[in-house]
Amino acid sequence: MNTLQSHPHESACDVYARRLAARLDDSTGELPHDISERLRAARVQALAQRKKAVPVHQTAPTVVQTGASAALGWLGGGSGWWRSLLGAVPAMALMVGLVVINFSQDAYSTAEVAEVDAALLTDDLPPAAYADPGFVQFLKAGGTQNH
Repeated sequence: MNTLQSHPHESACDVYARRLAARLDDSTGELPHDISERLRAARVQALAQRKKAVPVHQTAPTVVQTGASAALGWLGGGSGWWRSLLGAVPAMALMVGLVVINFSQDAYSTAEVAEVDAALLTDDLPPAAYADPGFVQFLKAGGTQNH
C-alpha cells in the first residue's frame, strides 16, 4: 500500500479519498485490458465533469453563465443573511429613485398648472373667451380682423 503525505489543510475526506484511489490504482494491474480501458475512459469523463473547487475566501460578485443566460452571482457559495440584504439594496434604491421622480414630476406639473391658471386670471380676456369657438378661429386667423 502506498503511503501518502497529507497536507494540513486537507480534510479527512480528502485523505480517505486519496488512499482509496491509491489502493484502486494498485489493483488495476490485475484487471483485463478491456475493463481497464473502460475504467480509464470513465475516469476521464468523471474528471471532465467534476465541479471545480472554489476557495472560501473568494466572495466577490461575478457573472455566472448558466446555459444561454448569465446572472450576477457570488463566488464561494453559501447563503448568508447579509447577502440577501445586499441583494435587496439595489431594489430599495430603485424604489426610492422612483418615489423621488414621482414627487418631482408632481411638483413640476403642479407648478405648470399654476402658471397657466395665473396667466388666465391676470389676462385682459375672461376665461370663457378661450372656450368660445369663434375666438379660436380668431386666433387661427392671426388675431387681426377688421370690424
